[in-house]
Amino acid sequence: MTDRRGFDTLTPDFRLSINGAELPQAARADMVSVRVLSDVGAAGMFAFTLSCWDGQRMQVKWIDDDLFQEGGTVEIRMGYRDRLEKVMEGDITGLEPEFPQGEPPRLTVRGYDRRHRLMGRRKTRTFLKMKDSDIASQIAGDWSLQPDVEDTRVNLEYVLQHNQTDFEFLQERARRIGFEMVVSERSLRFGRRRNEGSAVLTLNREVELLEFNVRSTTMGQLGEVLVQGWDPRAKEEVVARAGIGDERPMGGSASGPAAARRAFGGMGAARVSLPLLSREEADQLAGGWFGEMALNHVEGEGLCIGRPELRPGALIELQGLGRRFSGVYYVISTEHSFTPAAGYRTAFTVRRNAT
Repeated sequence: MTDRRGFDTLTPDFRLSINGAELPQAARADMVSVRVLSDVGAAGMFAFTLSCWDGQRMQVKWIDDDLFQEGGTVEIRMGYRDRLEKVMEGDITGLEPEFPQGEPPRLTVRGYDRRHRLMGRRKTRTFLKMKDSDIASQIAGDWSLQPDVEDTRVNLEYVLQHNQTDFEFLQERARRIGFEMVVSERSLRFGRRRNEGSAVLTLNREVELLEFNVRSTTMGQLGEVLVQGWDPRAKEEVVARAGIGDERPMGGSASGPAAARRAFGGMGAARVSLPLLSREEADQLAGGWFGEMALNHVEGEGLCIGRPELRPGALIELQGLGRRFSGVYYVISTEHSFTPAAGYRTAFTVRRNAT
């Protein structure tokens, strides 16, 4: 009935280290909250807040401490007494002291995972005769990140990065073919969304799953995506199609596009005209866009007891939601939080392409 057998959820805990050294006990005693936000489409962020008032000396503390200097490397682990797992490794980027009236001052330390380093300088450059996966590997190496790259198979004659940060550029290249770009610790993953396979965990309503709100819609669900272009080598028009049957439904009886067709008949097609260099590139774009559109059929937000293995890009299984909405979901974002009062909780957003 429950996934709690492997560890003791009655003793939530966290561990925080800065530049390889564990947080001093005095700072830990002043900790008010720890939060870690992660998203498949944005840089991960952490924030921890401390009480920064010394009642004996009647003065502020921690604010001027070298421990919280910008650029420091933070590692955050969350879980339970007998099971703590890393949920974030990143860089301190800012400090936010607060001095509210009638209350002790607080200090919030904020930072981001290493994706933020790709968000700095804008660049204009070209990549010649390379696959998107080769481009991702090259950019990962530029930032001393280990590439975890899925072969995109299609060689591209010419790709322009025009006045974009490396983050913006790679996100754009990933979205157009249904891939995701995620930086985890010191590696950069560039690969297709993992919206099929086994779930990393199961959450049961009113057991591990404390709250869940979900909605399905057929709005925006189309029966087909057509990509048109011109192949200059073959001197012929290129037309690629992706439609119902190509979306690999995540459980359920019908995908979003199939449900829209069943309810409303012909739903039309999205037609896109682009400069293309090959039929293979057109097929890749059509499949990526159709899959992304279908994944917007079902969206949900939930809250569960803290689960450190719940990460963006993973599959989870939700049970006890009725026949239509129980099953496997793709995780878009998570927020791991710890407070002395509430303990360890994980909030999440999910999507699914079928009911």
